[in-house]
Amino acid sequence: MSKVVLKGFILVPTHELTVVKHALGRHTKLTREEPGCIQFDVTQSQENPCRFDVYEEFINREAFEHHQARVQSSDWGRLTVNVERHYEVFE
Repeated sequence: MSKVVLKGFILVPTHELTVVKHALGRHTKLTREEPGCIQFDVTQSQENPCRFDVYEEFINREAFEHHQARVQSSDWGRLTVNVERHYEVFE
């Protein structure tokens, strides 16, 4: 099985920016602790504070799908329901 990489960005509505930034630390910590997570980085843009660049690597499709399922049922998933996600996934 090959590694899975997700690259892209999210756009956070201005009125939700404080809540999302507050929750990001916990989301990052939990993701990095997941079995199969190689790298997980979310970086706020200097030019647009509502944009966060996202880079994820997982050891295989199974680990990536486990992450996706966890996120959907997490606090992060509920808090970011209005976030626009612009991702590409590569294997």
